[in-house]
Amino acid sequence: MVEILEHELVPEHIILSKREARKLLANLNIKPEQLPWIKDSDPIVQIIGAKPGDIIKVIRKSPTAGTHVAYRYVIEKGREK
Repeated sequence: MVEILEHELVPEHIILSKREARKLLANLNIKPEQLPWIKDSDPIVQIIGAKPGDIIKVIRKSPTAGTHVAYRYVIEKGREK
């Protein structure tokens, strides 16, 4: 079996704590649903153990920018925009 988290093209994914999530949402002045969504059926979401309602921090390495941080809100499979 291939360990996808170890692949060089897969960015780091971290589940934010409830406190970190509240702080992020307050700083951005948004509701969680306003973040880009990621389904709970996504392989990375399943591997890291994220559940619907969690916010995931995605850290991508970039040769020009150094690192880029993005956030995703975990939704249930079947819940679409």
